[in-house]
Amino acid sequence: MKRKIVNVIGMLLIAATLSSCATVFGGAVSQCQRTKPAPGEPTRPVRAVALVADILLFWPGAIVDFATGAIYKPCDNNGK
Repeated sequence: MKRKIVNVIGMLLIAATLSSCATVFGGAVSQCQRTKPAPGEPTRPVRAVALVADILLFWPGAIVDFATGAIYKPCDNNGK
């Protein structure tokens, strides 16, 4: 019984560690990634690989990535 509990806790810790792939592996989040587009502006492109990894590994990580803006692709040098 104790061994099962330890295994479950271990798996949850590993899943939590691997969550939020874009936040952990995406690098620094720029200001344009944090800023919502104004009405009429184009939407920000999403990092597809990070989104798929979040969904497959630990889906609450996608919520963290969207909340921090790390899921969005970095802007070009112009800030757009």
